[in-house]
Amino acid sequence: MKKISLAVFAVAAATSLSAFAADSSKLVLPGDVTLEQAQHVIAAAQAKALQQGTLMNIAVVDAGGNLKAFARMEGAFLGSIDISIKKAKTARLFNMPTKDLGAISQVGQPLYGIEVTNGGLVVFGGGELLKDKNGLIIGAVGVSGSSVENDMAVAQAGAAGM
Repeated sequence: MKKISLAVFAVAAATSLSAFAADSSKLVLPGDVTLEQAQHVIAAAQAKALQQGTLMNIAVVDAGGNLKAFARMEGAFLGSIDISIKKAKTARLFNMPTKDLGAISQVGQPLYGIEVTNGGLVVFGGGELLKDKNGLIIGAVGVSGSSVENDMAVAQAGAAGM
């Protein structure tokens, strides 16, 4: 009897989960960057990098700080892959461009040492927030591969490409 009950429960659970999975594949959460938007961000950032003549790694994270999309231009520094992802994540975790967080994390400033938290943060320019048409933060973009100034310009171009 216990085996029959367990089998019935297993079938019911599997049916329920498969129905949920089918419904959740169409689920769009409010306040989260879509893959299509992330791809537009990357395309705009790449266009700016090409205009500059720079080779960049470009990362887009969702509202939860999870990687949504990534592009590494041919020849971009391998070491900048992690930096670009961390710039995007840092911007999103603290809801500000990484340049701004950098200014308040210097010696003598209130957030000195914050870069060693959260598994390592990046507190120099190149991470920008992504906002929807209502100003709601839906993710962030991080760019690395050139000077901080070039990284910032490419990240800003990416954010503007939303």
